Amino acid sequence: MVEEILHKIAIFQKQEIRRVIYENEWWFAIIDIVEALTGSERPRKYWNDLKKKLAEEGSEVSENIGQLKLEAADGKKYFTDCASAKTVFRIIQSIPSPKAEPFKHWLARIGYERVQEIDDPELGTKRTRALYRAKGYSEGWIENRMRGIVIREELTDEWDKRGAKQQEDYTILTAEISKAAFGVTPSEYKKLKGLKRENLRDHMDDFELIFNMLGERSTTEIHRI
Repeated sequence: MVEEILHKIAIFQKQEIRRVIYENEWWFAIIDIVEALTGSERPRKYWNDLKKKLAEEGSEVSENIGQLKLEAADGKKYFTDCASAKTVFRIIQSIPSPKAEPFKHWLARIGYERVQEIDDPELGTKRTRALYRAKGYSEGWIENRMRGIVIREELTDEWDKRGAKQQEDYTILTAEISKAAFGVTPSEYKKLKGLKRENLRDHMDDFELIFNMLGERSTTEIHRI
């Protein structure tokens, strides 16, 4: 189910920040934040050095870091150091950057939006529609995309009931549907389209979205028989 989280990538000053819902709040990829704030070409090394320094200083930050699976540039998912907004605020204090204050405001807004969506789930849907409109998608495409999200959630709920728990379970099952519908797995499809970290479904046309929905809806109905 992690695969179809709507806002798993947020944008700060044109820099992609990967994020995932964990324990009912957003957790962010720390190396993405480091890259956004420092412009470092080696954000992973920067973070490893900073994490070591914080540990030597007796900071409790490292104890609040979680290893969560996020999609990398090669389209595969890897365990990645992530942190909640509260912990990220503490990490930012140790990174000298003129972007630190703007990032704090951005992070606070993202967290507030999550609180609003918990109280009113429809807000998340409205924001998603607005985001797609801002990117120039047609209303017809947006309707298909939103419907596809609902169908996907119904399918993953059905898989969850039948014992699928690990991300690998969903990946394997999704690959089988994709091969039946398009003849290739999602990762192969992304390569054909020249995509890296982008969401494959956001780069499907209307017909591709419809075929994808048909495959997932049919699978759900088969499971229910």
